[in-house]
Amino acid sequence: MSKTDALPRDAQSILELAARSMFDLFASASEGMMLVDRAGKVVWINDQYRRFLPALGFEREEDFVGQPVAAVVQNTQMHQVLRTGKPILIDLLSNRAGTFVVSRIPLRDDSGGVIGVLGIVLFDHAETTLQPLMDKFTRLARELDEARQTHAALRRELAGQKGVAGRRSKYTFASFIGASEPAVEVKRQARRAAQSNSPVLLLGETGTGKELLAHAIHAASSRVDKAFVSVNIAAVPDTLLEAEFFGVAPGAFTGANRTGREGKFKIADGGTLFLDEIGDMPAALQAKLLRALQEGEIEPLGSNQLIAIDVRIIAATSRDLSAMVREGRFREDLYYRLNVLPVRVPR
Repeated sequence: MSKTDALPRDAQSILELAARSMFDLFASASEGMMLVDRAGKVVWINDQYRRFLPALGFEREEDFVGQPVAAVVQNTQMHQVLRTGKPILIDLLSNRAGTFVVSRIPLRDDSGGVIGVLGIVLFDHAETTLQPLMDKFTRLARELDEARQTHAALRRELAGQKGVAGRRSKYTFASFIGASEPAVEVKRQARRAAQSNSPVLLLGETGTGKELLAHAIHAASSRVDKAFVSVNIAAVPDTLLEAEFFGVAPGAFTGANRTGREGKFKIADGGTLFLDEIGDMPAALQAKLLRALQEGEIEPLGSNQLIAIDVRIIAATSRDLSAMVREGRFREDLYYRLNVLPVRVPR
């Protein structure tokens, strides 16, 4: 006997009426609805959903209905609800038709078995509909990250790592705002990159948020408690770049500091070194950078001593490095050393 059979007749009637009313409400007020059967095939869509068909690549409804939902709706999670029987009440879905806020509700027979799933498009154009909520979430997430970083900085200072405290990442993935399909994909790739120690190459035009992503990758990595050091290669004169990277030994040349000067590689030891505008690096320094990456050691100016370093490199450029390699303006071996985990940042 089902749960509804155990109810008094009046209560059962009210329950059935409520179910029909809720279905009618969603069917009229939502941006679209679809039903899939227990085999995961689309069996029905309402009038509002039909307007998405051209963007999904279908001219006729009969070419869409009857097909497996995973074959006609990119990134769908309807099959997950079929498998687990658990609803997904609020979710973001991005595909060729746009970015949507959706709900997915399992449908059960009298014995409790899942016989299908009802998918509801609550909002389309989620980027604008949910922007106030996303802005608030981003602000709260940023405040939480700042509090965590302040706490971590205090712990580092107590442990005698005061130099690192001023060189921590300033942003996290919560700071990278965007719910469009390209933005979601960029964050997915960057999160994967954060789990690795391999070099990352961020590609994209100026102003697309490459430095923000570099901070976020470091903040999500196992190196978060170590230094995040940034060098804008385009902003440093060519004659000073080698000293900036590798440091200067004590008394290396006339006027040099008697105590020497640590380079950015040494400061970033154990952490992350972000090389912005890597395409502007002079050819002579490219060879020395390649050696440092290959051997895991540096040699300060004026020194004969090799210093072992453990640095994760994140490089960024607005230039077409592959074209520069073909033209002989950027070392091919360095390009492939940096291009292990490429992430292209959209405009």
